[in-house]
Amino acid sequence: MPAIPHPTFERAFGADSPFRPAFSTGLGLLHAGDCMDLLAATLDGSVDCVFADPPFNLRKEYGPGFTDDMPDGEYVAWCKRWLAECIRVLAPGGSLFLYNLPRWNIVLGAWLMEQGLTFRHDIAIGMKAGFPIRGRLYPARYSLLYMTKGDPRVFRTIRTPLETCRHCGKELKDYGGYRSKMHEKGVSLTDMWTDIVPVRHKKYKTANRSANALSTKILERVVEISTLPGDLVLDPFGGSGTTFAVCEDKGRRWIGAEIDFAAAIAGRLTDSPVPAHRNDDHVCA
Repeated sequence: MPAIPHPTFERAFGADSPFRPAFSTGLGLLHAGDCMDLLAATLDGSVDCVFADPPFNLRKEYGPGFTDDMPDGEYVAWCKRWLAECIRVLAPGGSLFLYNLPRWNIVLGAWLMEQGLTFRHDIAIGMKAGFPIRGRLYPARYSLLYMTKGDPRVFRTIRTPLETCRHCGKELKDYGGYRSKMHEKGVSLTDMWTDIVPVRHKKYKTANRSANALSTKILERVVEISTLPGDLVLDPFGGSGTTFAVCEDKGRRWIGAEIDFAAAIAGRLTDSPVPAHRNDDHVCA
């Protein structure tokens, strides 16, 4: 079988690999199928950043290729299988981001550290997207684990605008009287992201996929914090294709898999682009 003359393909799989993606752009390659097949074909240490947003085991309807209803132990074991492959393909100094419920990320984060990854942050993404649960505190955040394979090769500071009142427009803080000494581009991004809105409007969703989608703002921060233009990003659960759309916009190479909605992702990246969410972040060099 002839090789594919594509720089991303050669880097991720090797020039002579028989693996064949279902869709490609000038920067990226998408596998229509199980992520384990994609990961098995990916070379050791070839990826600079992994972003994974797996199903949360909440009995949601995604598509015929996956059942989001496993016994707890089976779900954790499944996550460990594909995460082990992600660790293998991650380059030294590379970053791994795992987006999930705190319930699962507590268990999986401890296991990732046992595998030798370095804990950087458990980023809390505030989002009241659900309903109060009787007998519990109101769940109002998701967890984004940020781990690295040793010391990070890339870490870039992001600054966010100073908070203002949505009614009068005045700044909400005086920063202890040191406002005049604040950086002109804003404050350093914290590990508590309260400025992410749920993706509810259909204009921000990929056609033919009604399941949850992520804000482009989350992926823009992940990509800008941990990679440089030309670096390779892996997303094993393509979903609506947000990771790939952000990589295309930011000049990052990418590979990924989607078991049910690969055609919808291809449409998002070609014929039917989905608009990005507003983002006033400033990325420092």
